Amino acid sequence: MKKMNFSHLVKSDNLNHHGTLYAGRMAEWCVEACFINGAQTTQHPENIVCVKIHELSFYIPTNEGDILNIETQMIRSGRTSFVVYGKAYKNNDSEKIAADCFITFVFVDENGNPMKHGLNVDESEIDNEIIRRFENL
Repeated sequence: MKKMNFSHLVKSDNLNHHGTLYAGRMAEWCVEACFINGAQTTQHPENIVCVKIHELSFYIPTNEGDILNIETQMIRSGRTSFVVYGKAYKNNDSEKIAADCFITFVFVDENGNPMKHGLNVDESEIDNEIIRRFENL
């Protein structure tokens, strides 16, 4: 599955009482980026619902003026669900990982009932460390 990238400028209204990026804003941006990955992959955003944020880990602070780049990749698919991994790095420096996340979505019909999505993720194309981390959650 193809990787997709999204960017956000960290502004003063995104900061917490420590002057760094508020965790809730990072969660919002990660869910949004991972959702868009699923929406573009399936071509049916109206059928996607978020059911679980497995993990959102922070590694380094993000400050006002930083540009966060969130790289997403679908890493697993079930019959009705799929998991997207997101990695946020600062200022186009992929060595400065600010946070990462694993989010599960379910494909649903117009009544909210799970339905098949037809996706097939080839896990041999996914970094083994990412798969191992997800399996240990």
